Amino acid sequence: MVFQQSDLEMYAEPQGLPDPDYQPEFYAGVPLKRLLAWLLDTGLILVLCLLILPFTAFTGLFFFPALMLVVGFVYRWATLTLGSATWGMRLFAIDLRQADGARLDGAGAFWHTLGYSLSMALPVLQLLSIALMLTSSRGQGLSDHMLGTVAINRPA
Repeated sequence: MVFQQSDLEMYAEPQGLPDPDYQPEFYAGVPLKRLLAWLLDTGLILVLCLLILPFTAFTGLFFFPALMLVVGFVYRWATLTLGSATWGMRLFAIDLRQADGARLDGAGAFWHTLGYSLSMALPVLQLLSIALMLTSSRGQGLSDHMLGTVAINRPA
């Protein structure tokens, strides 16, 4: 089913997000798309880190996880700020939206990326986030619940 940006505006709840009971098309398949987008984004971050490695005289091998964390943080923050989606999310046609239905701004992207980074650093939080994505009506992870953000299928 194809839906338009106006559908998001016309049928949005008072807080600005589509209701998963009345508009399930906005949330259909989003957890799987988020997983696939995450795999693609992680691969891109890995490639970027490998390209940076020679510029560190290969000393980056000693702190490669920290390099991945920093490059990943900058990548996620920049792409979320510029389009409310990482390149992986764009490929799989999903957006992150704020509680009012608006796209993420720089501050929202920063806080979402910080929450994501903290959950990746602590496996228990990451498992909780995955469980929430699979069981909540809007497919929100831990950071999403805390910030009121949600990933939806991108309106045409």
